[in-house]
Amino acid sequence: MDYSLYVITADVPKLGRTHLDVAREAVKGGATIIQFREKGKSTREVLEMAMALHELLADREIPLIINDRLDIALAVGALGVHIGQDDMSLEMARRILGSERIIGVSARNLEEAVQAARGGADYLGVGPIFATSSKGDAGEPTGLKTLSDIKKTIDIPIVAIGGVSLDNVEAIIEAGADGVAVISAVAFAPEMRRASEDLLGKIIRAKKNKVGEGE
Repeated sequence: MDYSLYVITADVPKLGRTHLDVAREAVKGGATIIQFREKGKSTREVLEMAMALHELLADREIPLIINDRLDIALAVGALGVHIGQDDMSLEMARRILGSERIIGVSARNLEEAVQAARGGADYLGVGPIFATSSKGDAGEPTGLKTLSDIKKTIDIPIVAIGGVSLDNVEAIIEAGADGVAVISAVAFAPEMRRASEDLLGKIIRAKKNKVGEGE
């Protein structure tokens, strides 16, 4: 699994963009994982969107992660799910999905991160690192120090989320993240493909610098 550029899709009606449009352009720009997150539509609509995304990504061998909805993930054959602190428990999700699928868990602090890692999460979504308007329920920013502390404590991949941009993505990787998750940085960008390319370029550069410095 390459968690470098983890793009969360969104519908952006004012720009005439759908989840599928965002995923298509993000993948062209180098996105390594796509997460489908949709809270406002019916199960039938969500299922249809997820099926279309799975078909698009399967041809390109890009993993599809479904936010929260285990039923949708199972129905379309997605690689896994991402669950928050207020969603189904990790233990129950693993019981339903089995060991073959990926489960990511959101963590806002070290305590939640340690609990998720011990519970068998495959990766963590840590944040919001910085203030963000993409998720109204994101909470207060955790900052880079919390990210760094978590990385020093656990040994599963960490994806940083919340306020990620071209201006701070390198600092996020240097602080310990294995990748970044973005919504608006791609979905609302004038050119989604170019935005993805630019983000990935900075991520790769930051990772090379870390290796050169001996981590």
